[in-house]
Amino acid sequence: MAMTLSRVLLVDDNDEISAVFQEGLENYGFDVVIASSVRRALSLITLEQFDVLLYDLHTPDASDVFVVVNALLHVHPNTVLLVLSRYPALQGGLSALLLKPDEILLKPIRILAIMQRIRKMLENPTVHRSVTTENVAAILERDLETTIHGWMRQVELNEELRCVDLCYADRTAHLPVLLQELISRLRSPSEAGARLSTAAHEHGMLRRKQGYTAAMMVEESRLLQLSIFRTLQDNLRSVDFSKVLLDVRTIADEVDSQLKQQILCYMSSKSAKSAAA
Repeated sequence: MAMTLSRVLLVDDNDEISAVFQEGLENYGFDVVIASSVRRALSLITLEQFDVLLYDLHTPDASDVFVVVNALLHVHPNTVLLVLSRYPALQGGLSALLLKPDEILLKPIRILAIMQRIRKMLENPTVHRSVTTENVAAILERDLETTIHGWMRQVELNEELRCVDLCYADRTAHLPVLLQELISRLRSPSEAGARLSTAAHEHGMLRRKQGYTAAMMVEESRLLQLSIFRTLQDNLRSVDFSKVLLDVRTIADEVDSQLKQQILCYMSSKSAKSAAA
């Protein structure tokens, strides 16, 4: 009796890349069907059954990816959902996050790695969808140190920020308090706005003394948002998506508010120093 092959629906508008993925995965024993458009994907979902959906988030029809995902999971809720994304582009990272896939595969990625992820999930078909959910605030609080370490790794790779030589403690001292303020706001009523942040003011003055430019502080803040969203990405399976859109908006607003307060204090400190000279 012939063995039934696991079926993969690959949604990608790039014919050359699709052909490479198809050949590679078929060499590992998968039956791969290609859809070069959302319309074709929906047609296939209606007519056929698939074990895995592999979707390139950055196709021209990326805005319709939710239609494909919802259609497939409505018909076959145990289908493994894998999204290809060029993270850490912020827009792409957020879009991928909102899909709540089983995993986001960061491009470029080897076909061997894709095969290994698919096989692992197919071997445990009930595990990847049976996870207790947590709200965004709880995840950020639990993984506070992970977020800070991730931010520091990005800073160490950033030539602009490395120009100022600081130890780990001096570089990250402001983050625990600022992140706790963000977590507190996430837990506040939805209409609650940004608050006055003493920690942000102190950080602005400190960075001025340490030799930062205003542009460097903006870059620090940008990396902080990326680190926060990376933490959420790493917890996709447990994120409670009932409030995620509001939480994402709150995160962006709070981090920007903290940055504004840092810059204002930085500039007032600079003006005071110039006046005293």
